[in-house]
Amino acid sequence: MEKVISRDGTSITYQRSGSGKPLVLVHGTSGTFHRWDPVLPILERHFTVYAMDRRGRGETGDGAPPYSLQREFEDVAAVVEAAGPKAHLFGHSYGAVCALEASLLTDRIDRLILYEPPIPTPGARGGDDGVLKKMEDFLAAGEPEAVLETFMREMVRMSPREITLSKSMAGWPTRVAAAHTIPREILALKGYSFDPLRFEAVSVPTLLLLGGESPDHFRQAFLLLESALSDSKTVVLPGQRHVAMETAPELLAEAVSAFLLSSVS
Repeated sequence: MEKVISRDGTSITYQRSGSGKPLVLVHGTSGTFHRWDPVLPILERHFTVYAMDRRGRGETGDGAPPYSLQREFEDVAAVVEAAGPKAHLFGHSYGAVCALEASLLTDRIDRLILYEPPIPTPGARGGDDGVLKKMEDFLAAGEPEAVLETFMREMVRMSPREITLSKSMAGWPTRVAAAHTIPREILALKGYSFDPLRFEAVSVPTLLLLGGESPDHFRQAFLLLESALSDSKTVVLPGQRHVAMETAPELLAEAVSAFLLSSVS
């Protein structure tokens, strides 16, 4: 693992592999850099991949409390700037929110890919407070795996098949070890407000990825982004939901590579 120091002095680690133009990968709430294991062999054929561990995971530091979503944006920008004079940036879920906001902090992003960022939207479903309380109780009881499973089932709305597949992956233990970060990220996202006007000047070509079978709250956030970003392209992943890196890695890698390689001058 290599590292870069973020703006607040926190050490952010990443795994570098492959060859070609830099591509920074930012995992979501329940992930670690291992989240990308199924697609890495494909992406490494075309890109030098920087798969980062976000705060509180693996060898990445956690910074001084309290937890701040803004620090996460700065962490992503720091890895992008370490990757080269220009780098592609791909964020999934919560990591996609971090990637989007990092586009306001650095001018070194060549192309941006956002896969279902859970941006709060008007009229979004309620009821998450009860799920959050359940996860906090599991944490207090020393049951981190139950925290992760509850998040996946009740908030991400993953199917039993998708959860079983995730649990079979080699990176599952590292995700369980990071389960304590899930409640704080949910709370942080509740306080996040997406203002389309802030992104009027963002000219980075952007690919928006949406699962063809994804729940409605992801679709609503997707539409909001689509209308806010002036240079965006939409790709719907047929038959997929929120975790195509596991359920259809070839399909996801193909969509990502097609967008990035076709845009290289």
